[in-house]
Amino acid sequence: MTLVAESARPHADTPSARVLDATVACLARWGLSKTTLDDVARAAGVSRATVYRLFPGGRDVLVRAALAAEVDEIERTTVERLLGVDDLGERLAVVVRTLVQAIQQHAALQYVLEHEPGHVLPHLTFDHLDAVLAAAGERLAPWLDGDLRSGEWVARVVVSYAFTPSPHVDLADEADVRRFVGTYLLPALERRTSHG
Repeated sequence: MTLVAESARPHADTPSARVLDATVACLARWGLSKTTLDDVARAAGVSRATVYRLFPGGRDVLVRAALAAEVDEIERTTVERLLGVDDLGERLAVVVRTLVQAIQQHAALQYVLEHEPGHVLPHLTFDHLDAVLAAAGERLAPWLDGDLRSGEWVARVVVSYAFTPSPHVDLADEADVRRFVGTYLLPALERRTSHG
């Protein structure tokens, strides 16, 4: 299996990349409600006009672009960690651990969850969660032998754990995630794929 992820993030030395990085940094510092285009421009070392030129449509377009770049970066990191890993159980462990760590360590996401949960939680309710899981499932499916339903199922496990961590297992810990995958995910995934 060949895994390749091209990052949509511009090269780090470009104004676009600086603006996207500055957006994430500002969100981690002030949250979504208080971050302005002026804040982002100042943090990126560019003019407000440059931000508008690079991301026409204003702040919402910029935030969506920054979010997409962050998701692409997490995918790129995951793919790098999966290179040369052929065992399905080990791939599951790498995917789950990488995604849980990314969520736990993402300063902007953690700030918004703590101080402005109304911006995130509506996307995790019944109507919107299906779309989130479907998108995540598409990205995960190639690492799970191409099974889209299994990708969605693993995404559901990660989202559930990320927002309601267990006191009994740390899915960011290598030993714990391997034990969890071997005990619960891999047998369930094998049953799902064998029953079609």
